[in-house]
Amino acid sequence: MLPRSQEEAKRRRRERVIILILVAVVAVLTYIETKVVRFGAGLPVSNTIITFILINLNMLLLLLLIFLVLRNIVKLLYDRKRKVMGAKLRTKLVVVFACLSLIPTVLLFLFSSQFITSSMAFWFNIPVEQSLEKSLEVGRQVYRHVGENNRFFLERVAYQISRRKLLADKNRDALKHYIQVVQGAFNLQAIEVYSRSSQRLAVALDADLEGTPLEPVSADSIHKELQLGRFLTLTGFLPSGEMVRTLGRIPINAGPDKALGIVAVTTVIPETLSENMATILRGFDQYRQMKVFKRPIQVSHLITLSIVALLIMFCATWFGFYVSKTLTVPIQELAKGTRRVAGGDLDFAIEMVSDDEMGTLVDSFNKMTRDLRLGKQQLESSTQELKERNLEIEQRRLYMETVLQNVSAGVISLDARGFHTTINKSAEKMLGFKAKQFLNRHYKSVLGPEYLALANDILEELENGPGNWVQRNVKITIDQTARTFMVHVTALKDENDRFMGTVVVFDDLTEIEKAQRMAAWREVARRIAHEVKNPLTPIKLSAQRLRLKYGEQIQGDRSVFTECTQTIIDQVDQLKNLVNEFSSFARLPSVNREPCHLQAIVGEAVALYREAHLDILFKIEEGSEIPQLNLDP
Repeated sequence: MLPRSQEEAKRRRRERVIILILVAVVAVLTYIETKVVRFGAGLPVSNTIITFILINLNMLLLLLLIFLVLRNIVKLLYDRKRKVMGAKLRTKLVVVFACLSLIPTVLLFLFSSQFITSSMAFWFNIPVEQSLEKSLEVGRQVYRHVGENNRFFLERVAYQISRRKLLADKNRDALKHYIQVVQGAFNLQAIEVYSRSSQRLAVALDADLEGTPLEPVSADSIHKELQLGRFLTLTGFLPSGEMVRTLGRIPINAGPDKALGIVAVTTVIPETLSENMATILRGFDQYRQMKVFKRPIQVSHLITLSIVALLIMFCATWFGFYVSKTLTVPIQELAKGTRRVAGGDLDFAIEMVSDDEMGTLVDSFNKMTRDLRLGKQQLESSTQELKERNLEIEQRRLYMETVLQNVSAGVISLDARGFHTTINKSAEKMLGFKAKQFLNRHYKSVLGPEYLALANDILEELENGPGNWVQRNVKITIDQTARTFMVHVTALKDENDRFMGTVVVFDDLTEIEKAQRMAAWREVARRIAHEVKNPLTPIKLSAQRLRLKYGEQIQGDRSVFTECTQTIIDQVDQLKNLVNEFSSFARLPSVNREPCHLQAIVGEAVALYREAHLDILFKIEEGSEIPQLNLDP
């Protein structure tokens, strides 16, 4: 067996379907009743019987609808007596919907019934009928006037054609010319001339009908219908309006056997006038038909209005029941759930019954219970996680401060407004001040005029430059000592490219520059010493050669010669030692290249060693073709 709640829901759905079907059937039958007078005359039964059947069928269906509504009212009163939760709210909603529909429906019914009565009296009064008859008579007079006008001109044209004998074959051109002149002179739309055998001999058309196909009059119309009288009037339709064509014999009073030909005069009634006349005629015919059904129509409209009024009232009442149920059932469940949650049952959930605002409210309640259920666990885990994160952030902050304070480079940071926010120990040591003197102060208030211009220049270059950083070598005087700093200024920006501040990182290059200068001087001195040392060796060798070659040949003052040569040799050795010590304080002369013979340079160098070392045989082998070279001799 199905649970009681499911059976109740199934019964309610079945009841809603029945009510909707009844409302639809009653509406369709009511619509048919409003149209029964219009098409009832063609049915095999009379309008009275059809109306009676439809009204009774509507009443039966309406009684069934009333029964279903009253049944719900009784059940609502019973629930209210038992003090079922939501019964009072449902009662208020039903009463509100019933009153909202009753008051305007009654007023609308009264005004509509009065309007129907007055409208029927207005539609079928004598002045209206007389106006329609007069309008129709005016239209008939227009057609009579056109016919009389055509006959007037037809008589004169027929007389002239007969008198001038224009129907003869030799006068055919004159006939065409004549009818064209008459058509243009009297502003007729068309004049046609036919022979006795009904063959059209000539036609003259108005300029407005040029290009419009004007069919000839049929032979039957000429020979049969025209025999009944002197004139024959035919009507037809052209693109520009309604055509009135009048035919007569030539001569006009001739009998059918004595007639020489036929003349047709055509006048075109404008399209708007023709349509208006047709509309008046149709309206008058409909008026006479409707006048017969005046009383049945009035009764039918009043009955239909009554059925619609009752249908609106009971539909509004039933709709109030439906809306009240959709509101009170979720409210009952919400009240029950609120008590359960207040008692600590966080696993309670309400079943979704709709996807409207009440469904959203139920879904929000279920979400609230889920959130409350997870809240305690998440609160504890979040608290623990928050402690761990705070500890991690604090450790990271301390680590960054330690790194910043112990880095060798000086670091100064400014916020977006230009106030100092960070100054590390290296910056204090290099610049010779305490950080507390500058923190939270604007850089313009602490820099002197000579340094403020430099700072503004660097910041302006940083703002207008292509990159986010600027690097410069800056020379300043600190404690009467010239110092050189490598300054690197970087703009801080967030992920949205918004300016957050400036970081200044600088290094003291003073000692590095001193070391670079010392290294340069050492290199220069080494090169100078090398150049000085080169001629000392030949000098020493030459002195030794003189002593060896001429020491035995000098007889007098030999000791002086020996002493002089020895002095030269000793001084050369001392100069070598001095050059070695001074190798870092000399300068290499610039190279002066010029075309030289390599053989001569080699010969001069070998000659020095040949005299110093007589026991060695020095031999120079020269090539046949050695070009001149750019050398420094």
